[in-house]
Amino acid sequence: MRQTTSRRFILTFSLACLAALASMALHAPSAQAQARFVQTPYKNPKALFDIYLDHPAKMGAALYWLRSFINPLTEAPYSLFNDDMSVIVVLHGTELVTVAKKNEEKYEEVVQRMRYYAEQGVKFKVCGLALQDFGYTLADMQPFIEVTPSAITELVHWQNQGYGLITPVVTEKRLSIEDIR
Repeated sequence: MRQTTSRRFILTFSLACLAALASMALHAPSAQAQARFVQTPYKNPKALFDIYLDHPAKMGAALYWLRSFINPLTEAPYSLFNDDMSVIVVLHGTELVTVAKKNEEKYEEVVQRMRYYAEQGVKFKVCGLALQDFGYTLADMQPFIEVTPSAITELVHWQNQGYGLITPVVTEKRLSIEDIR
């Protein structure tokens, strides 16, 4: 009797171990496993970009955030049109000098990119308080610019209207991608 109980225990234990191993094998990632692409069903996005930079030269990098938002939405499979989305960019740091007419030549590439996006329906707004701080007037700004009373008040207003806030972070690049891979 004792021997039969021992055999049953060994058999039960062995079967439990095999079941555990089989379960681990089924759930273990295979050598061919990889990430999967997910096509999120984006619809009628409303985005509010809060741009406040410590140097106007960083505006080009900040505009890559705008591109990274707009390009995937206007390309297949989404193929959204300008009427399908609403995008507002609020400038209230040193970058606002890039939209002063007198600086157009200095910031030509950035101004051309902003003008292109403005033609696509993106609204570019400059803080009226910052405009005064920099000594500019409405006449000093590019024609695609709208001046608001205050950037902070404007940001709160649009967030209250359901716009998602995006704050581009532009840092100094110290390492190349190859250095950190």
